[in-house]
Amino acid sequence: MQLAVITDEIDDNLEHALDVMTEYGVRGVELRQLWGTHVIDLTDDQRAKVRDLVAQQNMVVCGIASPFYKCDLPGESGTEPGGPLHSASALGLGDQIDLLQRSFNAAQYFDTKLIRIFTFWKRRTLSPELEDQIVDLLAEPVALAEEAGLILGLENEHACYIGTGSQTARIVERIASPALRVIWDPGNAYCDGERPFPDGYEAVKDFITHVHVKDAKINTATGSPEWSVIGDGAIDWSGQIKALHQSGYDGFISLETHYAGPDGKEASSRACLEQLKRIMKEVGVS
Repeated sequence: MQLAVITDEIDDNLEHALDVMTEYGVRGVELRQLWGTHVIDLTDDQRAKVRDLVAQQNMVVCGIASPFYKCDLPGESGTEPGGPLHSASALGLGDQIDLLQRSFNAAQYFDTKLIRIFTFWKRRTLSPELEDQIVDLLAEPVALAEEAGLILGLENEHACYIGTGSQTARIVERIASPALRVIWDPGNAYCDGERPFPDGYEAVKDFITHVHVKDAKINTATGSPEWSVIGDGAIDWSGQIKALHQSGYDGFISLETHYAGPDGKEASSRACLEQLKRIMKEVGVS
């Protein structure tokens, strides 16, 4: 098991984010937003700079955090995107395959096989009919990934239709392709009403290719989930990391801080990294 960070959770200035990551012995670099631009929209010069900076720190790019299928299903629409896009453009369904191809290009350039994808903004209650539609719309992207020798990492996302571990497992099982795996996000599952560990994890454990780490708890004043420092929330991260370790999982667990402490993004991410490394040490993960 290896530690990674979505770099803009520290700072979207990549140089500084990598310096902080080096302090904590982080080797994996997950790319999303850099210098105010989404990774799939970087210029050739910017991409070359990213590759050089990562190599200088002896790190590796472990995934491209694309916004693929962060859009509306046919016949649905909202006045605003259903969640954050992290400097990516809000695109409709007709533009998604081009977006995916640009994500493939970025993955190949940065020598990673993993591209994150989603399952459309949640505008209604999930139904079997909606699941069928999602499965149908994943057929072409999965076929393209198979042809390119890449992996689509389906992230469970509470702002999208497929938000829990059990829902994600159903989709992946139905498609049954090695080019579609799971980016397991216990924080998102918690926000979608699932107990992430052990319940959600038990559903997806055979399909996991990558893990996002953030924590959350219920705000007693509002009754809604809010992000917290890793280990201070409701998610059993000790149990989750121990289970991953015991299963032989040798991929990345990637910090996606989200917690917004009073001293800013970097301080919040540092607090989470310190707690995450403490938990890993306690459960016997070096």
